[in-house]
Amino acid sequence: MAEILKIKTPQDLGAAPLVVQMKDAGVLRLVLNNPPANTLSEAMLDALDGALADAAQNGEVRVIIIAANGHLFCAGHDLKELTARRSDDDKGRAYFKSLMERCATVMQAIVNHPKPVIAEVNGLATAAGCQLVASCDLAIASEDAAFCTPGVHIGLFCSTPMVALSRTVLRKHAMEMLLTGEAITPSHAREIGLVNRVVPVEYLEKITQQYAANIAKKSSYTLKVGKQAFYAQAEVGLAEAYALTAEVMTENMMAQDAQEGIGAFLEDRSPEWQDE
Repeated sequence: MAEILKIKTPQDLGAAPLVVQMKDAGVLRLVLNNPPANTLSEAMLDALDGALADAAQNGEVRVIIIAANGHLFCAGHDLKELTARRSDDDKGRAYFKSLMERCATVMQAIVNHPKPVIAEVNGLATAAGCQLVASCDLAIASEDAAFCTPGVHIGLFCSTPMVALSRTVLRKHAMEMLLTGEAITPSHAREIGLVNRVVPVEYLEKITQQYAANIAKKSSYTLKVGKQAFYAQAEVGLAEAYALTAEVMTENMMAQDAQEGIGAFLEDRSPEWQDE
């Protein structure tokens, strides 16, 4: 049975946490828990950032799933929260900048996280919610999912979601979503590379858990090294990418888990990972 873990949030004691944590067999399930919209409010960003930071230091966590409670995955930023700050002396400028930087920090925490992160998407993922999906290493979507960056409809171009989106799908597909603001189906999201797989809603959690469980069987050290190298090489030229990854593979070969894994393969037995 999954272990339910409580985390600190700005909410009153006794209230349901904004991010519910459940850990089972090395898989940590983080559930956005502010339906119906599950917006990335200040409090939600802080709760998610804290959960990710704790998971990075927890040796029992090998894979992370980000899911949501309700029929909508995430509606992005809380527009009411943003609008309320227009009464500030600077009309909200400092607050808007701080919030966008805070959101960017969380998204980068996912990309730079030592553990693989999988988005489990049911319902609409819009604006920064779509950014959240694009920031994850893998994404499994239900047939009821939808994705959009609709800022243009309200005069606010989805510039920060664009960063993750344009690094996940081809440019023209990203620009189509950004310029039109229209929602795309899960099957189209799969075609353009935003999600890995689309499944019936009743199988979504089971299939995502299967992905996570499979990955959790691997050496966490190897996964960390590989994930870091993947994103690093993607940002540089071809020659530099090969130089970087050659160095990574050399260091990886020197690791205890590589020696154990290769030895286990040659001896036709299951490896016993030391995660180092």
